[in-house]
Amino acid sequence: MRTVRESVLDVLRARGITTVFGNPGSTELPMLKRFPDDFQYVLGLQEAVVVGMADGFALASRTTALVNLHTGPGTGNAMGAILNARANRTPMVVTAGQQVRAMLTMEALLSNPQATLLPQPAVKWAYEPPRPADVPAALARAVQVAETPPHGPVFLSLPMDDFDAELTEAEDRAGQAAAARRITHAAAPDAVTVEALADRISRARSAVLVVGDDVDASGAWDAVLALAERTGLPVWAAPVSARVSFPRNHPQFRGELTPAIGPLARQLAEHDLVVVIGAPVFRYYPYIPGSHLPEGTGLVLLTRDAEEAAKAPVGDAVVADLALTARALADRLPAGGGSTPAAHEQVRFPEAADGVLTPLAAMAAIAQGAPENTLWVNESPSNVPQFHEATRIGTPGSYLFSAGGGLGFGAAAAVGAQLGAPGRPVVCVIGDGSIHYAVQTLWTAAAYKVPVTFVVLSNAKYAILHWFAQIEHAQGAPGLDIPGLDITAVAHGYGVRTHRAQGAGELTKLVRDSASQQDGPVLIDVPVTTELPSL
Repeated sequence: MRTVRESVLDVLRARGITTVFGNPGSTELPMLKRFPDDFQYVLGLQEAVVVGMADGFALASRTTALVNLHTGPGTGNAMGAILNARANRTPMVVTAGQQVRAMLTMEALLSNPQATLLPQPAVKWAYEPPRPADVPAALARAVQVAETPPHGPVFLSLPMDDFDAELTEAEDRAGQAAAARRITHAAAPDAVTVEALADRISRARSAVLVVGDDVDASGAWDAVLALAERTGLPVWAAPVSARVSFPRNHPQFRGELTPAIGPLARQLAEHDLVVVIGAPVFRYYPYIPGSHLPEGTGLVLLTRDAEEAAKAPVGDAVVADLALTARALADRLPAGGGSTPAAHEQVRFPEAADGVLTPLAAMAAIAQGAPENTLWVNESPSNVPQFHEATRIGTPGSYLFSAGGGLGFGAAAAVGAQLGAPGRPVVCVIGDGSIHYAVQTLWTAAAYKVPVTFVVLSNAKYAILHWFAQIEHAQGAPGLDIPGLDITAVAHGYGVRTHRAQGAGELTKLVRDSASQQDGPVLIDVPVTTELPSL
């Protein structure tokens, strides 16, 4: 008779999940003992880092990630990162150990008495199997739920004594049968609906496309690009984009919409129809009131997420596969007439001040040194416009940013992304405040020789909060400056090679040299000035 552990490992193999991100505790050891050679365990020194690495791994590899946490305390430590994973629509199975069943009723030490409630509402599904025999099938179901659009994390609480329990042959077969199931998610749009939308676009005086993260995540890049080029419509990126879903060097690209109600509506003022593809309508922050759309402007949302369609404050919606919908529209629309719209005029910033690089000058130097096929991870919130101005990313699957608004994603996700896409150089551009939310990631990068290039933009403050303080009339708030940080000393202590770049030429060379090697992580500290965004 086989054990639950043996059956679980076969379930994971059947789903192609052989990398485990974790920080083990005593309640997880029974699951991990006699760890098989065909699996890889990636250790993180703190649970939020563990989830962040799994997040980047899943997004870069386009697979489902597996996380192993330590009962209630470990799940609690990871909650911020799990919220980020939900916002990122990351397919992820989060498991946590649980006390032995014989001591759950008395709530012995390390019992998680409300195990399925703790991670909610950050997960799509939370479950504790009622019997040891149900663990393999529950794990198979968890993978299916995580991979059902909209993708997201799920949670399983697994009592530690379940793994040595023996299964009958029928119970074992049931788990393997559940793992072998394949579900295809490709809901085609109704032909009448597509015809009506195509007619609406054709009759519009000035239609515009707005593309969001799910275009890249769902593999609809080529279909949406073809639709845009056939119609000749201008294209905006949805506010606070966590992926690049349209070539930012394309002549039809107009830039990224402002994440505030009134200003965003003004950006769309010349258009009478807005077609949003794969984005919420819209991510807003801060609150600047106004009309959601200009007077007389209509909106249609194309999305795979019925909840996203329901919560939109304005417009109609079509819930269907994005690539199929975009192709169907392109087939029904005439080719756009007239000349190609002029390229969007990008915002320009000063190049230098007092010998210290501006964020744009630093970004330009980084971009010049990075290889063509770089996978970029960004967690420098105050410098997003400068980043996109310098990099002009034009290929799918090349940019990761946290959609959740919480810090701690960047450094961890970069390590996970490099493990998930080992054939691509990964460059992580991150603020000196942001990196300390997941600084333990540096140990994992060094211990596993993960060749990530970390470029830390150091201005000794939470610059994005200085900007919010202006917007919210909250000047004088404490805790916005962080003097005295020495990230190179911290990184060196974790075993990471470090440099401090003083000029653009040196920064370009350091990035080029780091991105071309496979010997482990490199951290480059770059002092920069502060350039606050504008609305």
